[in-house]
Amino acid sequence: MTSTALPAQVGRTATRAGHTIVDSDIHPHAPAPQIRARLAQRHQERWDMFASRVPGPPEIYPRVRNSGFRLDSWPEGGFPGSDLQMVRDQLLDEYEVDHGILIPLQGHSWGVEEPEYAAALCHALNDWQADEWLSPEPRLRSSIAISHEAPDLAAEEIRLRAGDPRFVQVLLSTGGEHGFGRRHYWPIYEAAAEAGLPIAAHTGGLEQHRGAGWPSFYLEEHVWNGNTMASLMMSMLCEGVFERFPSLQVACIEGGIAWAGPLMWSLDDAWTQLRADVPHLRKPPSEYIREHFWFTTQPIEEPDDPTHLEIALAHIGMDDRIMFASDYPHWDFDSPRQAPRLFPAALRRSIMGSNACRLYGLPEREQEESR
Repeated sequence: MTSTALPAQVGRTATRAGHTIVDSDIHPHAPAPQIRARLAQRHQERWDMFASRVPGPPEIYPRVRNSGFRLDSWPEGGFPGSDLQMVRDQLLDEYEVDHGILIPLQGHSWGVEEPEYAAALCHALNDWQADEWLSPEPRLRSSIAISHEAPDLAAEEIRLRAGDPRFVQVLLSTGGEHGFGRRHYWPIYEAAAEAGLPIAAHTGGLEQHRGAGWPSFYLEEHVWNGNTMASLMMSMLCEGVFERFPSLQVACIEGGIAWAGPLMWSLDDAWTQLRADVPHLRKPPSEYIREHFWFTTQPIEEPDDPTHLEIALAHIGMDDRIMFASDYPHWDFDSPRQAPRLFPAALRRSIMGSNACRLYGLPEREQEESR
C-alpha cells in the first residue's frame, strides 16, 4: 500500500491501537565506516580496494525512485535507515509499534565472490545491529545476516547468534547462484532448524531476472517481485527441503501474496500426474506451503474492489500466516495506521501483530489494554 509519509506528529491518535502491532520488515543501514571498523585488517584492505561484487539497488538500472527511499527518511549527512532516533520518531513512536523486525539488506550480496570475506562482512553487520540498534532499543529484534553462498560459514554464524534472543530469524535473499532448494544450501537450513529459527526470504540478492531478460523499466521489476519469491518457494518444496527439515519455517518478505493461490492449484494438479518425478513429496504441495510458509503484507496486491483481495486470501487459506510489514524507510512505505483498512476486519488483529508474535515468540499486549 503506497502512502504519503506524514510529519512525525500529524494525524497521531490519542489512544493506542486496540491490537499488538508488529512491523516485520524494517530496513536498517550500517554506515560503511562502522562495518569497516569491525573487520580484520586483511578484510579492511579488501574493502578499501575492491568493495563488493554486487552494487546496491540504487546503483543498478532500472534505478529505483529517490534511491528507493522516502523523501523524509534521509538524516542530515546520512543514509535512510542509519539513524535509530529517526526510525523511532517516524515509525516506532509515531505508530506505537510494539515490536519491529530488522531486515539488513546489505548482507544479501556483500562479498559473495570471496567466502571468508563475505562471512566477515555479515558477522560485522550482525555485530553492528546488536551494538547500535538492538541493545539501545528493546522494541527491536533482528535477522541474522549470512554469507549464503558459503553455507558452511553461514551455518557457523547462525549457531553463533542462536543463543541471542534478539535475533529471531535467518536472512536469505531470493537471488542466489542456485535454486535455494538445492543441497548446497542445506547446511543453512540445518543450522536454522537446529536453533528453532525461521528463514526470512527477502527479495534481492544476486541476478534476479533469469529466464526473461533484464527489465527496461522499474515498473516491470517492482510489481513482479513475486516471481523470484515463487521460484524460491518451488525450489525448496520440490527439492525436498521440508521432508529433510520438517520443523523449518520460511517467511516470504516483500514478494506479494495473491499469486500463491493459483500456484498451489497448479502444483497440486501437476503433482497428481508427476508424483514419480518427486517421490520424496509425500503429500500435495499446497500442504507443505500451508505448513511451512508465511507472508508479509508489503507490497500487498491492491485491487480496486477490496473484496477481490479477500477472495484471493480465502483461496490461499493462510490467514494465520500473514504478517504486517511497513517496508520502512522505502518509498512505498505502508503506514501501520492506514494498512489495516485493506484487510478483512476479522483478520486485522492477527495480521497486524498476533501472527508475527506467534512466529517470533514475541509477547502481545495485555488483554485489558486491547479492550
